Amino acid sequence: MAKLKINYNKEKLQYNSPILKYIMVVVTIFLVCLFMPKQPRFRYDYQKGKPWNHENLVSPHDFAILKTQEELDRDRQQILKTVHPIYNVSEVVSKEQLDQFNIDLGEKWQAAQLDTLPSQDIERYRGVGAAILEYVYDRGVISLNSRYQLKGSTSATGSEAEYNFILVQDNVAQQRNTANSFTIESAYTYIERIVDRNRFVQQKKWLADLLKNYVAVNLVFNEGQTEKAEQTALANISTTRGIVQRDELIVEQGKVINNEILQKLESLRRVYENEAQMGGKQGLVLFGNFLMVLLIMVLLMMFLFFFRLDIYNNNRLLMIIFAVIITMLGVLSWAINIKIPSLYYIPYCIVPIIFRILFDTRVALNIHLLMVLMAALFVPNSFDFVFLQLVTGIVAIYSIRTMVKREQFLLSSLLILASYIISYTGLVLTRNGTFDSIYWNDILPFVISVGLTLLAYPLIYAFEKLFGIVSDLTLMELTNSNSKLLRELSIRAPGTFQHSLQVANLAEAAVYRIGGNPLLIRAGALYHDIGKMSNPLYFIENQKTGNNPHEELTPEQSAQIIISHVLKGVEIARKNQLPEVVVDFIRTHHGTTKVDYFYNLSVKNNPDKLVDEELFRYPGPIPFSKESAVLMIADSVEAASRAMKEYTEQSIHNLVDKIVDHKLMQKQFMNANITMKEISQVAAIFKSMLKSIHHVRIDYDLLKKKPAED
Repeated sequence: MAKLKINYNKEKLQYNSPILKYIMVVVTIFLVCLFMPKQPRFRYDYQKGKPWNHENLVSPHDFAILKTQEELDRDRQQILKTVHPIYNVSEVVSKEQLDQFNIDLGEKWQAAQLDTLPSQDIERYRGVGAAILEYVYDRGVISLNSRYQLKGSTSATGSEAEYNFILVQDNVAQQRNTANSFTIESAYTYIERIVDRNRFVQQKKWLADLLKNYVAVNLVFNEGQTEKAEQTALANISTTRGIVQRDELIVEQGKVINNEILQKLESLRRVYENEAQMGGKQGLVLFGNFLMVLLIMVLLMMFLFFFRLDIYNNNRLLMIIFAVIITMLGVLSWAINIKIPSLYYIPYCIVPIIFRILFDTRVALNIHLLMVLMAALFVPNSFDFVFLQLVTGIVAIYSIRTMVKREQFLLSSLLILASYIISYTGLVLTRNGTFDSIYWNDILPFVISVGLTLLAYPLIYAFEKLFGIVSDLTLMELTNSNSKLLRELSIRAPGTFQHSLQVANLAEAAVYRIGGNPLLIRAGALYHDIGKMSNPLYFIENQKTGNNPHEELTPEQSAQIIISHVLKGVEIARKNQLPEVVVDFIRTHHGTTKVDYFYNLSVKNNPDKLVDEELFRYPGPIPFSKESAVLMIADSVEAASRAMKEYTEQSIHNLVDKIVDHKLMQKQFMNANITMKEISQVAAIFKSMLKSIHHVRIDYDLLKKKPAED
């Protein structure tokens, strides 16, 4: 066991090593820089349909106006209509089919029992058939290409099934129309018509059916040459239309940006970025990106080091933070590159929600702030983006400050949507001073973004399973009294179950008052005594009769049974896969205190013998968090209050103070981040709640006397 523990600690130390931490930081900085723009940013922010919020913009030099994508697509379609498909004549096909006809004719003649006719008849049939096939192949048999039929007819007949094409024969190209060639079907029709008109042929149907077997396509579509011709034509398309002269006014301040102005601005931006790239500034841009990302990452690590050292020292938790940052910024960069209609489709508020539920409000707020600052380096209209995301992110964090119900996700989503709409409306009114400039179609991205924010729920579950952490959502499930383990506790040790409920109520109220995680301490309180299920009757709260099994045991034996409920509880908890943060409450709720009753009884029974205190002491460890310290006090106070003979305000005050002082004397709170002021507040809350639980009445006569005494 000791060897396994040492190996586990070495593995844990290696996993949380500083080297791995630094590697993760460097990788995160590299990936974020990789996502960021590689060229200098155009210093103006603008958007189609929105007013120009900068000073009048005058062209600094001559530049061409770029065509829009729609214009380029239209030009491509027009130019492709002028390119004719290229076909090659296959001399081999016509020769093979004619030769085969001459070979097969005699055999077919005999098979049709026409050999009784004069011999000159077969030669006449051969001549007629060969002449027909030669004419068909001379005009050509073509397979129509539906791609070019869709372009519409260019023939005199106006049929959409016809189109012009280029026929190449003996390296000579000529333009033809499909109307002047045969298809397989039209060749069949032609053969039937010609044979029917020939007065020298008596077996018309037989000859027509025979000739059809030797009709094949001899005008072959040359896809490679056609595609090459199309690419050559497309390469000659101009990507610009018109020129903006130097010192020409591009857009006035306050003017709404229409399509024409937008194209001029886009063209100027493209010229600026190309000139910067050609001028060798791209390396400096990358270096600038690196400096900004490095600064933000240093600020993040400093925050974690000074205020959340537990996260800073846990590489698994850091991995979650870095993974979310990289993923969200990667999605943002991808969305910018593919030019989605609005960046607000991206559920950016999912980030603060995840960090709030996995960690706390302070961590979520700081990381969200730093991520919004990094995102501002990516996006156009960065002020609008930063303002909207900061406001809605803060609303998201505050709206789930305490997760007690799953419905809070829905409520949080509605609040986020409301904050988006209010912020957007405020920005528009501030700039334009009229409701007419509010574009309500811009609300749709906010609605979709908020809907996607609900994906935080399954993502949090995935993070819990992948990285072995516990969120408030899991704690909510654990605090359900209908859970399997708590139901078993209520059946096998009903007194302990009621005790745990009372402790949970006391501890939760106290932690809520002094600041902490109420859900965590409630879960810890409900499970802290599950070890008593093993021997429930040895604990007084489960003894329904007057029989006490401890009367048949020595004080040492009784103490060991009482102490064992901690070890049994840890065993049961891990067997039922309870989170380690809950197991910690089981281990620490008695700390390293003694089972005083049986220790004193042993001393009394053995006045001349030195009693070993370690036999009566819990194994610990002592509480190492605010929540576990509060639980220790709540557990002792609730258990002791059950044994009181008389419930008065003074007796309850004395009981709570005595228990708190006793824990302090035994130095049980040395490792817990709880102050004396907070301990005093906890004691005051316990006194007030115990008075309510035990229905202690206030002495009104005493209250009346106090002013006179003063």
